[in-house]
Amino acid sequence: MHLSSSSFTDGQAIPGDFAFCVPDPDTHATFAPNRSPALRWEGVPQGTRSFVLICHDPDVPTRPDDVNQQDREVPPDLPRTDFYHWVLVDLPAHVTSIADGEFSNGVTERGKAQKGPYGARPGVNDYTDWFSGDPTMEGTYFGYDGPCPPWNDSLVHHYVFTLYATDLGLCPVDGRFGGPDVLAVIDGHVLASASITGTYTLNPRLM
Repeated sequence: MHLSSSSFTDGQAIPGDFAFCVPDPDTHATFAPNRSPALRWEGVPQGTRSFVLICHDPDVPTRPDDVNQQDREVPPDLPRTDFYHWVLVDLPAHVTSIADGEFSNGVTERGKAQKGPYGARPGVNDYTDWFSGDPTMEGTYFGYDGPCPPWNDSLVHHYVFTLYATDLGLCPVDGRFGGPDVLAVIDGHVLASASITGTYTLNPRLM
């Protein structure tokens, strides 16, 4: 199975149109168009009943001490963890592409609603936890919300979009579910998978 995108090139930078934040000369970062990228796939294995789509960033700092602090950089040797930007299940087997902006078009403060095209169900992304306690942004963030790494991170972040072809008619998750929940329940039901990776930074030194 092969996954591609007309929105960005595998291994190259993701354009700001598909990010949650873009650089700002005064505030370091400001809201971006936050469009979900176009994706297309081929070589789907026989027996596929539905797709799962997950985007995660494996480069997120595990400690917030230096994050977005003036005159500091997040050190490159700091332990990193996964941050899930998009969790989507029950994408029908007849769907072989999704259009630019089809699943997200703009930043929705407090999070988008729990719904999606094609009857697909969006899971909760990790901005839900990131904005917890923020009086303006706190909420449940379903579906796609794009890159917004710390503007002072010394590492360029990587965003891995992975499509899983499964033998499941419906993914056995319900309510508020995230990336790890989905990966756990599709284990043993994946017929094939394909990935594409984009990069992103808000650090002017790395651009």
